[in-house]
Amino acid sequence: MNIYWINTEAMYHLKRLRTIWVLISISFFINTGCGKVQKPNIIIFLADDLGYGDPACYGNPIIKTPHIDKLASQGVMLTDCHSGGTVCSPSRSALLTGRNPYRSGFFYIAGGGRHLHRDEITIAEVLKTRGYETSFFGKWHLSTLEKDRRNEPGPGDQGFDYWLGTSVNAFDGPENPAKFIRNGKPLGQLKGWYCDIIVEEACKWLSEIRDPEKPFFLYIASHEPHTPIQPPEKYRGLYTGDNTDELEKEINYGSIPRPERDISANKKEYYGTVHQLDDAFGHLMETVDRLELYDNTLVVFTSDNGPETPVTFVESLGQWDDPIRDKCFGTPGKFRGMKRYPYEGGHRVPGIIRWPGIIPPGTMSDKLFNGTDFFPVFCELVGASLPDDRPIDGINAFDAFLGREVPRDVPVIWYYPHYGDTYFRMPQMAMRKESFTLVGWLPEKPDSVQLMDWMKSSDPVRFELYDMVSDPYQHNDISVRHPDIVNDLRIVMTDLWIEMRDEGLRRLNE
Repeated sequence: MNIYWINTEAMYHLKRLRTIWVLISISFFINTGCGKVQKPNIIIFLADDLGYGDPACYGNPIIKTPHIDKLASQGVMLTDCHSGGTVCSPSRSALLTGRNPYRSGFFYIAGGGRHLHRDEITIAEVLKTRGYETSFFGKWHLSTLEKDRRNEPGPGDQGFDYWLGTSVNAFDGPENPAKFIRNGKPLGQLKGWYCDIIVEEACKWLSEIRDPEKPFFLYIASHEPHTPIQPPEKYRGLYTGDNTDELEKEINYGSIPRPERDISANKKEYYGTVHQLDDAFGHLMETVDRLELYDNTLVVFTSDNGPETPVTFVESLGQWDDPIRDKCFGTPGKFRGMKRYPYEGGHRVPGIIRWPGIIPPGTMSDKLFNGTDFFPVFCELVGASLPDDRPIDGINAFDAFLGREVPRDVPVIWYYPHYGDTYFRMPQMAMRKESFTLVGWLPEKPDSVQLMDWMKSSDPVRFELYDMVSDPYQHNDISVRHPDIVNDLRIVMTDLWIEMRDEGLRRLNE
């Protein structure tokens, strides 16, 4: 067996044999509401543009991620985990609200009037009603936090008691970033690297600021490994040898064309950045252990979307030559597509969950879990009802953490609303229903039509169909062989598209 790519099905079933008795006891706790299920501490650690195949525990043969790997050994590693969107702001909106980001007006990233509205209900707001203390650290990217520029709601307006964040990434560089704001107050330049700064602040909040008598919710969102990529020398120096050349041949980049120019010298920058991120995460986990919070803390490690890809020069456009992305060497594993793509590589991400005594350690689950599911899972765990005045697209998929099937009445759908006639040449949407994924293309946008007008009037017109059991890497489009399945799924996809699109357009006009 190839040492890089894991036979997840076989490994999962082998480990499941030794955990049956644990599952029985978990069922008792979940169904009766006994014990610590009622009020666990909750930590979400969200990496930025980290690919499914980047951590060592997900098969990367080069990058060392001992702390992420340790978390996997202590909990469950999901092999069918997805972000709620294929790019930054939409996936963050989905995670916090349990709603498809299109419903909230996130057709693309925050900016230009796009932001998370005050009346959206977040995980933090729900948990506060159940006695939780809440905090956020890192990249917000759901509104503009600089109050002198725009009066949009920030973390403090949407359920977070304490926060330190930036509106977007550290585009002035991850070293000594200058855009942090703490509880509404700009801090100026801070010394250190982005991931280290936010983890140190989170550890200080855990140790010195929060009320130890209350359960807590900590949401931490790193800049790394998003561009600009600039790790300390001690990390890039770990990956400068020639011994990685053979191993690098095993790495796939989503079947997306890479630049013809030689950018191989930049690999050490990306690998070092992921290694640095792993060390920062390890520091957070060491603090959790030191404060004796291990036993009753549910920890989630995941990513906001698939990995970024360098852009090659397109002669017909005379542009897209983007050197800042020449350091992007993240991988989606064997899956097709990268960040932005509705194919699997754009939204299938690492997903590791640890909850001692509840989730069996060292297990794997191949059950589908989507970023919209965190909201209803946490509501159920703390005994809070889901909002009944708006559609919630996620479901209580806690059973996916236990390797159990999770029935879904409504399929999961992902969008990326690009024009359809760009360098990327990709579809706009994908929908998973049971064992099939339907990929949909909107009609090409005429140059004379504005983006929003095109979206309002356009429904998917071209389709691809993939069997995710026999072809999880989406190599073989079987739409021609199964027109009946395509037609059935087309109707569902189009209805969902229209419903979510129209709700989002109303939000943008409010």
